[in-house]
Amino acid sequence: MNGYKKIIKSAQVRKCILNALSFIPDKTMLKIQYRIKTGRKLNLKNPVRYTEKLQWYKLYYRNPIMKRCVDKYEVRKFLKKRGLEDILVKLYGKYDTVEEINWDSLPDRFVIKTTHGSGGLNVFICEDKSKIDFKDLMSKLKSGNKRFMPKSGGREWAYYGLKPGFVVEELLVNEENPAAGINDYKIFCYDGKPEYIIVDVDRYIGHRRNFYDKDWNNLHITSDCPAADDNIQKPDNLKEMLEVASRLSKGFPYVRVDLYNVSGKIYFGEMTFYPWSGYVEFTPDAFDFEAGKKFVLSPYKKRK
Repeated sequence: MNGYKKIIKSAQVRKCILNALSFIPDKTMLKIQYRIKTGRKLNLKNPVRYTEKLQWYKLYYRNPIMKRCVDKYEVRKFLKKRGLEDILVKLYGKYDTVEEINWDSLPDRFVIKTTHGSGGLNVFICEDKSKIDFKDLMSKLKSGNKRFMPKSGGREWAYYGLKPGFVVEELLVNEENPAAGINDYKIFCYDGKPEYIIVDVDRYIGHRRNFYDKDWNNLHITSDCPAADDNIQKPDNLKEMLEVASRLSKGFPYVRVDLYNVSGKIYFGEMTFYPWSGYVEFTPDAFDFEAGKKFVLSPYKKRK
């Protein structure tokens, strides 16, 4: 993959270039980015690959509920509406600015997330509040809150116009091995039908990732992260996790539902409509086509 990072080494330079190119129409920019990052021509007229369909999704699928689902605070209302309030991580507070955060009221451990960021962007993990340099942290949070610019980045429509802010939540901990972090279960769902489960393990001590089908068969696929050496243990409550993912994904042609499973309790992570922004290479490449087959766009293409 000949991505921006290989062509332009400096992250600051990449950001400046993308900002300068924000005037380019989304369709044109996505074609350019797809060619640079995958080495292939983007087929928008008749997309077949999963990665191609994600680009079509960005351009043409306009479900306003998506904006609520990608906002780290508003999505909580979406879960409550679907009867899944019990899997929400405990919320300590929601703030529009850094200055509003009441640090004294927070416990020793917590997580701060920007409400309008995607994936792991702009997340601060506090494991010991007594060791925080609050002046430095506030400076970083202010900077990070301005960093996410979907129009100049992956052109991800669902994030356009989101109001910046912060949520502070409980820090979920792997009590058996705190340094490794908790497992992250990323479930590919197609209109209420979970099909694939990506499991991220050891996020902080040697990040690894395995791909499974819904019956927990290892698919032996890799992407932008090495595979785990051994099979990852199947959660005892996998069926319940898939039911949760099904309820959350119903009504969307595609969404990745991210869940945590700590000591047998399921917690909500996030909903992601454009994983990897659609710029990822799978090994074997056949998975790009397989995942694309289940991503049905035909009913929505007719409405265009």
